[in-house]
Amino acid sequence: MKHTRYYFLGIGGIGMSALARYFLHEGCPVAGYDRTPSSLTRALEAEGAAIHYEDDVRLIPAEFLDPETTTVVYTPAVPQDHSELRHFVEGGFRVEKRSQMLGHLSEGKYVMAVAGTHGKTTTSTLVAWLNRALTGGGSAFLGGISKNFGGNLVLGDGERLAVEADEFDRSFLRLNPDVAAVTSADADHLDIYGTHEAVKEAFAQFVRQIRPGGSLVVKQGVDILVDNPAISVWRYAYDTPCDFYARNVRLVEGGHYRYDLVTPSGVVEGCTLGIPGWVNIENAVAAAALVWCAAQHEGRQLDADRLREGLASFAGVKRRFEFYLNTPQQVYMDDYAHHPRELAAALTSVRAMFPGRRILALFQPHLYTRTRDLYLEFAEALSHADEAIVLPIYPAREEPIPGVGAELIAERVAVPCRIVEREHLAEVVAAMETDVVVSFGAGNIDACCEAIAGALAEKVRSKK
Repeated sequence: MKHTRYYFLGIGGIGMSALARYFLHEGCPVAGYDRTPSSLTRALEAEGAAIHYEDDVRLIPAEFLDPETTTVVYTPAVPQDHSELRHFVEGGFRVEKRSQMLGHLSEGKYVMAVAGTHGKTTTSTLVAWLNRALTGGGSAFLGGISKNFGGNLVLGDGERLAVEADEFDRSFLRLNPDVAAVTSADADHLDIYGTHEAVKEAFAQFVRQIRPGGSLVVKQGVDILVDNPAISVWRYAYDTPCDFYARNVRLVEGGHYRYDLVTPSGVVEGCTLGIPGWVNIENAVAAAALVWCAAQHEGRQLDADRLREGLASFAGVKRRFEFYLNTPQQVYMDDYAHHPRELAAALTSVRAMFPGRRILALFQPHLYTRTRDLYLEFAEALSHADEAIVLPIYPAREEPIPGVGAELIAERVAVPCRIVEREHLAEVVAAMETDVVVSFGAGNIDACCEAIAGALAEKVRSKK
């Protein structure tokens, strides 16, 4: 590329910040806008990015105002009437979506893409970690903060590139992967797609874009059309026999599981994943299937010992089954789940991890449109807990919709449930009789985690 400077609109997003970090690593000047400061923007500023937090063309650094040298990258979450975006479009700048830039950077790589309406962040991060464990190399653009790598960007030797393929705004259709996983294709982002059928058609198109000679790894039972005759198709599941699955699954200490991994070329016995929850065993089966396909492409077999070591040493992703407290007296964990299916899967997984214990779920709905479309399913999912608290809706990019509020969910939950404002959440939870507490949501509920953990830890100390 002749352009040497990169300006990011929405630079604090998890996917955008990974791209910004990549260009900073390459020695390119980077600047950008985001609506609010965050740990991600502060980290980027410490690495050399110039960031401001007000939509004002006058705040764009002068060296980024030349269309001959500056490429502009934006997230679809930035509205089309954003004044800085309009300035760049009308000024003849090269303006690309994040997904387009990711497509450019994936050229010449063996692209290992993970798609799905849920499960893709943990799975793609585990693919990146297994690539490192098995080959010593591999790169990745991740949709979460990997605890093993300490970030969302991985730079390493070799041609393997793990990426999270995001279905929002049909972004994943900018990719042409060599091997891809589809973890789920549930009704989501209906503000973009309109219908569930349109969601499934987008996933079918994603499958058609897998390169000839490549492979698809799709979860058993996922209902999408697979009509790419130039690829191999493999099925995976948690413990249902198919091409890849876990057998002899047994719960061990701390909510972890031990299992045998069944693959088309044999069984890897005695696997233990480094993070808890049966749902993560399912994600690990998908990740192992992808690295198995990569090994087949390279003409070699999986090293069973290194695979076991990689699974056991996987530390997980921030805000995915992240424990703050885990004692016999009190458990508190936080998770990013924001779709009914993943919320239900997380709660049933927690129930299996802590049998017989009382579960309190804290949930912040994300987006008015998602709440409007799925409030019945959210209520059903929260009913897997023993008690629930629902926060007001986090709007993100949306304006309020008349008649759509947290009450739509809370009034339909089948267990005791109430609405609590976010600023009062920690004190309300601290005043309750609690055992296992789990917070969920993709908004800003995570800003409460430290306060909740501190209040619960103090309550445990006071009882001793």
